[in-house]
Amino acid sequence: MLICGVELSGSDAVVCLLNKDTGQFSLPESKIRKITLKKNHTREDLQQFQVSFAEFVMENGVKKVAIKERMPKGKFAGGAISFKLEAAIQLMSAADVEVSLLSPATIKSTLASNPLPVPFAETGLKVFQETAFIAAYVGHLAK
Repeated sequence: MLICGVELSGSDAVVCLLNKDTGQFSLPESKIRKITLKKNHTREDLQQFQVSFAEFVMENGVKKVAIKERMPKGKFAGGAISFKLEAAIQLMSAADVEVSLLSPATIKSTLASNPLPVPFAETGLKVFQETAFIAAYVGHLAK
C-alpha cells in the first residue's frame, strides 16, 4: 500500500511517499516534495491547494495520507494556516483515499516498538522531508 506522509509547516505541506509491498518498504520516485499555499491566500487559493494535493495523490496512486498532527496550543502549537491546510486535505473529494492524523505520542510509541528499518540519512530524501517520512512509516504500522 502506498502512503503519503505529510508534515504541515507554515503554508507548506511537505510530502513523502512510502510504499510497503509484501513486508518490504520502498520510496517511489517523486519530483514533488512540497505543495504550497500562496502567502496572502484567498478562498480560491485554498481550493487550488486542495486540487493540487488531490491531483498529486491520484497521480501517484496513494491509498492513505498520514498527517503529523499539530498541537492546538502550547509550546509546539501549529499555526492557523496549517490547520486550514489540514482541513483542506481531510476534505478533499478523493473518495478512495483514507486520511489519518498521527499524534506525536502515537508516533513516539510506534517508533519505540518499531524503529525505522534504515537510517533516514540513507533514504536519499531531503532533510526537510524527515518528519513526513516518519509519518508515512508510522502510517503503515499504526492501526
